[in-house]
Amino acid sequence: MPGQPTQQAPPVQRLRLRYAKRGRLRFTSHRDFGRAFERAIRRAGIPVAYSSGFSPHPRISYAGASATGAASEAEYLELGLRQACDPVDVMQRLDAALPAGLDVLEVVPATPGQALADRLEAGSWRIVLPGLDPAEARSAVQSFLAADSVPVERMTKKGLRSFDCRAAVVSLSAASGQVDDQLCAILELVVRHGTPSVRPDDVLAGLREVAGLDPPVAPLQTRLAQGPLDREHGTVGDPLGPDRDASD
Repeated sequence: MPGQPTQQAPPVQRLRLRYAKRGRLRFTSHRDFGRAFERAIRRAGIPVAYSSGFSPHPRISYAGASATGAASEAEYLELGLRQACDPVDVMQRLDAALPAGLDVLEVVPATPGQALADRLEAGSWRIVLPGLDPAEARSAVQSFLAADSVPVERMTKKGLRSFDCRAAVVSLSAASGQVDDQLCAILELVVRHGTPSVRPDDVLAGLREVAGLDPPVAPLQTRLAQGPLDREHGTVGDPLGPDRDASD
């Protein structure tokens, strides 16, 4: 008979991390990042805590990971440690152990209150559309915002699914910019998280549906922030700040 699984002590400290996916590393899948991060923990000598059971695994909780191919300045995870460490030291050691382009930007102690995933209510995105006339993008945005609903389809694990991408959009605007000295359109998007999760690709599909917007070149998507949604101003706050209900 197999023996009883080893019981691990609970973490003595939990840290919350913000990291970035930049450049070519934006094509790193969530699974590939997880493997790279666990290697970085071992390389950096971080005293990570492990779960109990027959197959213990590091106590790492990922939250709100972006899709493969999208760059991001606002990816988050929570890390359980078996001994207390200086957050700044952990940030520096992990950042040095990860490849350039996967960059640890901030590490803070987790505070009691809301779970990290629950604080990621919305995301702010910049979508660069090379070769697209900004005036065409502005017109498409106006049509999108004027619509009561914009149904789109996406293939999921459960098959093709149709949903309204308009309801999740808090704000959307278009401006002009330059890429490699060529004029382009730039979309600024704030989207509310939900089920199903509405992605920038879904909003682009919605713009194509309502206005025929068809960028000639693949868009460059960058998540700028994700966190608590300020419903009055339509902005995204800092999820690593004090929990809103910590003083309740």
